[in-house]
Amino acid sequence: MPDRNLRIVLASRPVGPPSPDNFRIEQAPVPSPGEGQVLLKILYLSLDPYMRGRMSAAKSYAAPVEIGQVMEGGTVAEVLESRHPGYSPGDLVLSHSGWQTHALSDGAGLRKLDPAQAPVTTALGVLGMPGFTAYAGLLTIGQPKPGETVVVAAASGPVGATVGQIAKIKGARAVGIAGGPEKCALVRDAFGFDAVIDHRSPTFAEELRAACPDGIDVYFENVGGKVWEAVFPLLNPFARIPVCGLIAQYNATGPFEGPDRLPVLMRDVLTKSLTIRGFIQREFQAQRPAFYREMAQWIAEGRVRYKEDIVLGLENAPEAFIGLLEGRNFGKLIVQIA
Repeated sequence: MPDRNLRIVLASRPVGPPSPDNFRIEQAPVPSPGEGQVLLKILYLSLDPYMRGRMSAAKSYAAPVEIGQVMEGGTVAEVLESRHPGYSPGDLVLSHSGWQTHALSDGAGLRKLDPAQAPVTTALGVLGMPGFTAYAGLLTIGQPKPGETVVVAAASGPVGATVGQIAKIKGARAVGIAGGPEKCALVRDAFGFDAVIDHRSPTFAEELRAACPDGIDVYFENVGGKVWEAVFPLLNPFARIPVCGLIAQYNATGPFEGPDRLPVLMRDVLTKSLTIRGFIQREFQAQRPAFYREMAQWIAEGRVRYKEDIVLGLENAPEAFIGLLEGRNFGKLIVQIA
């Protein structure tokens, strides 16, 4: 059995973009499982934008990580030792063990994984929280109809890519927004979007308008910022806007720049009968069985594809996470620990 647990803790709260100084690598003894517990060896760690919010003490929908605590995150792990009747050594499980190499669990929240059905890393991406965010948010709030136009930003990422492909399955037209020629090519060629626009283009707003000649019926919001500003004038009456993230604003400090656009927003919410609905994916837990069934089928049929960006070594997690917030990742960002 290993004798040291490598872990990354929150050293300080960032002001603006996170820096390496906000993290600290520590070593601690590997804990021994008590009655009803299992000892997990973490194999893969998911890095996701929501983690930036956990680094802040600001009021949010979830409690922040405290200074000195292990950074939180979804993981794929192997059971090393078990004193729990439901688990045996060698079992592979989805857990929420955070940024460390080993963890104890009482079994709550664990889900067994079958590598014969799908690569276990997909439990952190297309068959995990990001995929479920896309599935539940688009189908429950967006409700795309055949022939409608669905637009999603960060379209090369795990949520955006899945949103667009589900929209296509439902008969809608998918328009993606991504950063740079390589990501745009992935969205168009691998994920099969009908159109993709580079948000770095100096004529981004004009190109988006040209790609949406009939306006926008569903905008899946996960970015905010200048992307929202380009989308907003194109929203059709009765457009639906599921809001799952605002990554362009996560590092903001103090008041936002520019004029107050709230009166314009509220006017159009009224006159266009817009539906804007923020959500956290756990609100839709009852849909998970349907999600696992349908998504597995769509992947097997080749109707949903995915891309993973795997970084080697837990010690590289902080720099990879910083890059995620800057858009440097190319696909679902995962740290391979063992």
